[in-house]
Amino acid sequence: MSSGGSTPVAAKQFLAIAGVPVLVHTLRAFAAVASVASVLVAVRATEIDRVQALVAEYGLDGKVEVVEGGAQRQDSVANGIALLEAEADDIVLVHDAVRPLIDPATIERTIDAVEKHGAAIVGLPAVDTIKQVERTADGAIVTSTIPRERVVHAQTPQGAKYGLLKKAFDEAKADGFEGTDEASVLERAGIEVHVVAGSAKNFKITQPGDLELAEFYLGQAKA
Repeated sequence: MSSGGSTPVAAKQFLAIAGVPVLVHTLRAFAAVASVASVLVAVRATEIDRVQALVAEYGLDGKVEVVEGGAQRQDSVANGIALLEAEADDIVLVHDAVRPLIDPATIERTIDAVEKHGAAIVGLPAVDTIKQVERTADGAIVTSTIPRERVVHAQTPQGAKYGLLKKAFDEAKADGFEGTDEASVLERAGIEVHVVAGSAKNFKITQPGDLELAEFYLGQAKA
């Protein structure tokens, strides 16, 4: 799980939803999955003590370990991979710390897909019409329409079997390639990435209104 390098200055993983930090909601979802053996949280060096205190406060220290991340998302993930004691066929998932409404069932479906196919991501089918554009000084010009059935909005978790993921990240580092997400690194290595159905609730906290929406969804789940 990555927060170092990809988290804005506002440190949204520490904001509260229903009185509980965003990060804790996220960690609880993964801790609730029996097949998840351990969770590494990659954070900035200055945040390690704070996150360790949260992990202990909410009783997650039996399954969660806090490690130092990197300057960018990909660096943080690479650091986490390097610290894992795993076999080639072990399954590794990467999740955005600020997607707190991920549910255990989706995590389990992603694990199953990685077990079957080698690599998988959570994706949400496109609802709006998707346009390909060419950027200009005055904005953008539409060049084509992309069929919606050929497009998904990538979410997390994203993952692969350890051997495939490590190979892809090692190659990316050697070549100086920086992907936009884990799937792009896997794709570049020639690894097929399958898609698991996601949910509109599995959104990333990016602005103040997202906290209110997350509280609404949590309230519905408890009702």
